Amino acid sequence: MTFLKSPTVAATAVTCPGLGYLATRAPSVDTPEFAFGEEANVNRRILITYATRAGSTAEVAAAIGETLSARGYVVDVKPVKQKPDLTGYAAIVMGSAIRMGNWLPEAVDFVKRNQSALNQVPVALFTVHMLNIGDDETSRTARLAYLNAVRPLLNNAEEVYFEGKMDFSRLSFLDRMIARMVGAVEADRRDWDRIRGWVPAALG
Repeated sequence: MTFLKSPTVAATAVTCPGLGYLATRAPSVDTPEFAFGEEANVNRRILITYATRAGSTAEVAAAIGETLSARGYVVDVKPVKQKPDLTGYAAIVMGSAIRMGNWLPEAVDFVKRNQSALNQVPVALFTVHMLNIGDDETSRTARLAYLNAVRPLLNNAEEVYFEGKMDFSRLSFLDRMIARMVGAVEADRRDWDRIRGWVPAALG
């Protein structure tokens, strides 16, 4: 998901007594863990960790995990909010949804906290978004900006962008208002063939 900043909407939510908290509270979303593949030596163990706001990115992470396990890797899929330990993994795949034109804060914080460990192994990044999906220069520039907070912290991490899913029922009241203001519509644009067909170059 990609939302733009809207000071007017935000101010309205904060100034109405009692509305601020309710407006920003989103419905509960599952952040499941998955394990794929049989036990193998440490050189075949991969971590996929993700940040999601409405659940779509978790489903993308699981699909990537299935792809890598089919190639003989042992894959753990865990949400970043659980602060997974990076010890023992031969590579890390990280993904996040987009809000306000950036990776979710918990994903950015995870990279900052684990920068040293992440730069010791191959890292690939996937982004799940709904806007800026064209091949024009403006869209490409906006997509690249999603990772401005984390790209400088990592050494040549591979990047891939997947179209996501917009489900208003999974958003807070404020996020629904912002989404409608920027012209977002409810849709599932995830290309599962492309998602399941992606293998980071370091693991191919």
